[in-house]
Amino acid sequence: MTFFQRASGILLHPTSLPSRFGIGDLGGGAYRFIDFLAQSGQNIWQILPLGPTGYGNSPYLCYSSVAGNPLLISPDILHGDGLLTQDDLNSVGDFSPDYVDYDRVIPSKFDLLKKASGNFKNNASQNLKEAFEVFCDRHSSWLDDYALFMSLHDVHPGQAWNQWEPDLVNRQPEALKNWTERLDENIFFHKFLQFEFSRQWQNVKKYANDCRIKILGDIPIYVAYDSADVWANTEMFCLDPNTKEAALMAGVPPDYFSETGQLWGNPVYNWPKHQETNFQWWIERFKGTLENVDIFRIDHFRAFDAYWAVPQGESTAINGQWLKAPGREFFERLKQDLGELPIVAEDLGVITPEVEALRDDFNFPGMKILHFAFDSDRANPFLPYNYVDNCVVYTGTHDNNTTVGWFYGRNDQEKGRVTDYLGCVSHEGIHWTLIRLAMGSIANQAIFPLQDLLGLNESGRMNTPGVAEGNWQWRYRSEVLNQDLINHLRFVTELYGRLI
Repeated sequence: MTFFQRASGILLHPTSLPSRFGIGDLGGGAYRFIDFLAQSGQNIWQILPLGPTGYGNSPYLCYSSVAGNPLLISPDILHGDGLLTQDDLNSVGDFSPDYVDYDRVIPSKFDLLKKASGNFKNNASQNLKEAFEVFCDRHSSWLDDYALFMSLHDVHPGQAWNQWEPDLVNRQPEALKNWTERLDENIFFHKFLQFEFSRQWQNVKKYANDCRIKILGDIPIYVAYDSADVWANTEMFCLDPNTKEAALMAGVPPDYFSETGQLWGNPVYNWPKHQETNFQWWIERFKGTLENVDIFRIDHFRAFDAYWAVPQGESTAINGQWLKAPGREFFERLKQDLGELPIVAEDLGVITPEVEALRDDFNFPGMKILHFAFDSDRANPFLPYNYVDNCVVYTGTHDNNTTVGWFYGRNDQEKGRVTDYLGCVSHEGIHWTLIRLAMGSIANQAIFPLQDLLGLNESGRMNTPGVAEGNWQWRYRSEVLNQDLINHLRFVTELYGRLI
């Protein structure tokens, strides 16, 4: 399958998979989900960023743009490799199968991971140890900095990196050497976690690819300030030379939805420095991500043309300005170094003709969201009759309510605008009615959150933007992926010409 064939798929982050350890992982639940995709005729599994999450547990605010999330490591697989005992697994308490309780899951999971790391160091087979050494050597360009960064984080709890000792903040070679020696055991632990994550994820990805399913991953355009990326590459970001805080912060300006805009706080890029280095930091980031996914979705794609930059000290996004980015030059360089890449442009929000030209000149598919289709005039670009084929249509994304929650949260007039367009809501429910609308559209790809296949209300929502608590927690129970759902999804997929 090439990406641009007519196909369909499911959006589901691995944390939502079933597992007895309180959070989805890369064990049996991942393989059973891939079996469900294959049996129901799906060819795309879309995920959110796979990185190690920090405060708020958001996959869009990670400690690294290329490392993997240790919480996704399967203890069952560690047990199968002799790195955990059955008693270790039995010591884990009971967790809800319906949501992730991060406050309980994180310490429980890391207790197991530390035991596994110690057993690996002392008792792993020679083959496994050699594979670890090869992994560390191959990924040393980012892994060494990342493992030291995370180890320093462990011994500076509650502090961002710019609050560490000045010699560490400024990465003085002698300080880095001394701390690397001092934290040797913890550095090994964080390298082991990355090795094990990579090993487990690569096996999952190979299984998916062997089932003719491609992984659609996510590259947030910005990285978290408190990350190994920024600490190890300060010259690549717009930072205050004295405090090392973000001198210019990312966000979006005030609009219809927010009088003060959105202030994200990420540092924006020092684009002249990236140009001087032929975008090598970006090239390496894409290379690292390409090991884990088959297709890229670039979040906030419009910032490759122009980005909203807010000065340090501002508490809202009002007093920012648009600055130009060298997106065209970058994508030319990316193509030159890595060849044609299947990239999806997240082109939501206020999009200018210049952003559309950048997207279209490189033939990147844009995104269409059906939840956005019914509240303006007939020129609304999210109405299916306005689509071009080179796009990806969704009912909603991880930032939207579920389709059932969205529809029944509308007033009667707003519901009427939806049903007027549809003609009626079928006996299958509004969720399947919109899934059919997307499936039948001209869009090359149609992708749906699993919550919409299940007809869940707002309790199944993955993320509510602007709300700090209660996000990224939803999980499903294994029994919901039953034969009736498989048969119906396959029927609809074939009906609308998306069965490959």
